[in-house]
Amino acid sequence: MDMEAFLKRQEEFKRQALEAEKERAERRRAEKRPYLNKIMGGLVGGAIGDALGYPVEFSSWKEIQKEYGFEGIQKYDLDFETGAAVFSDDTQMSLFTANGILIGETHGHLKGIQGPIANYVHTAYKEWLRTQEWGSDPRQDHHCWLYEIPDLHCDRAPGTTCLSALRSGKMGSIDAPLNSSKGCGGVMRVAPLALHYQPISDADRRFLDMDGAEIAAITHGHPLGYIPAAILTHIISIGVYGDGTKSILAAVDEAWAAARDMFKEKASAADLDCMESLITKARALADAEGSDEEHIRAIGEGWSGDEALAIAVYCSLRYADDFSKAVIAAVNHSGDSDSTGAITGNILGSWLGYDAIDEKWKTNLEMKGILLEMAEDLCYGCVMYEGENYVDEAWVRKYCEGHAG
Repeated sequence: MDMEAFLKRQEEFKRQALEAEKERAERRRAEKRPYLNKIMGGLVGGAIGDALGYPVEFSSWKEIQKEYGFEGIQKYDLDFETGAAVFSDDTQMSLFTANGILIGETHGHLKGIQGPIANYVHTAYKEWLRTQEWGSDPRQDHHCWLYEIPDLHCDRAPGTTCLSALRSGKMGSIDAPLNSSKGCGGVMRVAPLALHYQPISDADRRFLDMDGAEIAAITHGHPLGYIPAAILTHIISIGVYGDGTKSILAAVDEAWAAARDMFKEKASAADLDCMESLITKARALADAEGSDEEHIRAIGEGWSGDEALAIAVYCSLRYADDFSKAVIAAVNHSGDSDSTGAITGNILGSWLGYDAIDEKWKTNLEMKGILLEMAEDLCYGCVMYEGENYVDEAWVRKYCEGHAG
């Protein structure tokens, strides 16, 4: 064989190999495509609950009724200047959670080694922190493509614990907490973890739960600040990737049983009993007569992680087949309305799916396109691998170079 023929043959082998890699990449995407509707539901659903509750976050129930009527807020209170239903730091941080997770996965696929998920999320949070500072410039050096979105450079009443923890320059963890905060700022942002990773066994799901807790512990060091994140991760994971045989109630019970076992050596008996008591109360009140506001008041106000999760569990169980009723109930109380609305939206959105969410909530939702784009990325993930020649240029731009599309 002459050299020219040899080189042509080599080129043909390379072409065939590349085509095979493209086909494998598409098969990987196809395997995840059935989950897209629920992943979109979980991410967008959280933003919907957040946007509905944000205008009344610091209002008492009486103040809400005075402003919006006897039944409270029932529809978006649109921003006067933009006409959009704007969301809070809850959804901002959820988006940056997703960005950090996907940067980490991409690094693992292309470099053959990956650190703890929380490390990449912490880096993403530090970039989110910069978006909250006056005069932040989307053109500054960064890793997250979200940093280039001007609309995310906006102060949306971020929690003081998140701000102080991230400004410290240190990364908190379960074993090395930065503080003793049990605020809900840990649990309200972890949903993307459960939306993205598909566990293949019960053991896998428990590892995922622990990752959820570690992501919360970056800023919230009290067990009741990070255990709710593990429970939420478990519930959402079953909603998206379960076999469809379990109810939300069964998922809640399974999630709590797993968490109690995982954290029995790390949390006090009193803290575990407190979490169990709130979940038990939420389960009972979901089937009891009485108003949602009355029941939620009996659970708490949602400023702490345990109460916020319990309120979301209550709303999700009481209105398991009705996304609208659930998020409306979740925000109409004297407490942290945007966070309880966000967590409820995460749960029911992931269980019912995007298509089951009424169109009225999708209309005017701030940055809906960005949310849907991130949901697709969470669904398909990085389909490139070390040693292969296939390159997804759009993915490389976003999760290797940190640039928006």
